[in-house]
Amino acid sequence: MFKSKSMLSIYTLFIVFALVLAGCGNAEKAMDDTGSERGQTTENQESNGTDSVQNKSTESETRDYETDKGTITIPAHPKRIVTDYYGGEILSVGGDLVGVEPSAFDNPFIKEQLKDTSDVGYPVNVEKTLELQPDLIVVMYDDNYEELSKIAPTVHIPYGTATDIYKTVELFGDLIGQPEQAKTFIAEYEKKAAEGREKLKGIVDENTTVGLYELTDKGDLWTFGDNAGRGGQAVYNALKLKMPSKVSNDNQTAQLSLEVLPEYAADYMFMTVYDPEKKGEALKEFKQSNVWNGLDAVKNHRFFENDFDTFYRYDPIAITAQIDLFVDLITKSAEQSK
Repeated sequence: MFKSKSMLSIYTLFIVFALVLAGCGNAEKAMDDTGSERGQTTENQESNGTDSVQNKSTESETRDYETDKGTITIPAHPKRIVTDYYGGEILSVGGDLVGVEPSAFDNPFIKEQLKDTSDVGYPVNVEKTLELQPDLIVVMYDDNYEELSKIAPTVHIPYGTATDIYKTVELFGDLIGQPEQAKTFIAEYEKKAAEGREKLKGIVDENTTVGLYELTDKGDLWTFGDNAGRGGQAVYNALKLKMPSKVSNDNQTAQLSLEVLPEYAADYMFMTVYDPEKKGEALKEFKQSNVWNGLDAVKNHRFFENDFDTFYRYDPIAITAQIDLFVDLITKSAEQSK
């Protein structure tokens, strides 16, 4: 009986050992069957990890930038930008704008591009800016510079730093790391300008003068040069039309009395009206004056009242769009005079 039990035990051990060997073989086979796939998965994970590191590296790249506040470190390619009055400038070179001052939303040329952009108020509200988590802040006015600088690198570009569309686009293209976008924008602007000049051939000549004016709700009257908004760059730089003899770019704005307006008159006169409450009283009084009725531009249907929000703007996008607006007004006037 002892012998029988021993044989049974040996037999049982043999079966268990065989099963263990079979299990090991299957496990090894399973490893072999899936080894390639697992290797690919590991490789993909390593590759994705590398891509992620590269993306983070790109996002975290910085450079030194010289400002009137000293040298500051800014992102090489900012992804979330807040500004006060440089909305159009930043958008013109493909900037990712997340916050801008309130009047920008009245700019007809960039309104659509601002649909996902937040109003940060003016002076720029520090709390609202903090909520937007910008990686770059660009300001024309330095009211809250110190506070904003604690949120993100803040670049102060004082009003008048760039004196024309070329310098402006180049400046902002460099600032946000988009020099090629800047070149593309200028090429499109030059094409638009050339087309505008071509359309005006035979309608205006080198002696034709064009003047830019503004009437305020207080009755104040101003005239403008080529770089103070009101379409100056579109008229004088893009379309290359001539200023009235008394207007000079050395003095971009000059206040006039109504009595001397005829001395600053032009063949074509474009006047914006600043009247935020839409009262219309100053314009009505102006049109009832003997001076207005005596202007040749009025008699020849070449005096135009221009919408303030449309023609006040002087960012690169607005300047480019204003070219067509001026060309259309001048050509339509010529057709009426036939």
